[in-house]
Amino acid sequence: MSSTVESDAPKGKEQSVTKTVKSYKDCQSCGMPMRRDEKGGGTNADGSKNLMYCSHCFEAGKFTLSGISAQEMQIRVKGKLREAGVPGAAAWLLARKVPKLARWKKG
Repeated sequence: MSSTVESDAPKGKEQSVTKTVKSYKDCQSCGMPMRRDEKGGGTNADGSKNLMYCSHCFEAGKFTLSGISAQEMQIRVKGKLREAGVPGAAAWLLARKVPKLARWKKG
């Protein structure tokens, strides 16, 4: 069994495909603002910059904490914010968004 896929482009005209890479304002694993990442983002396996995750969460194409859950990441983020001098209530508010980030969404 075979199938044919037809293009909407006129015969003889080539279609160009442009791949758009989305840049994120916040790391999609921990929620840290990407502008605060001293390395400007994580790295992919090929060494290119990853625009979805920060350098603390993603390095050389792999998560630095691969076995962590969203709830464990929340606790970690809250602790790091407290270490940085963020008051408890504010740290809790910022850490609340972790389960809603792309890494943790089920889908």
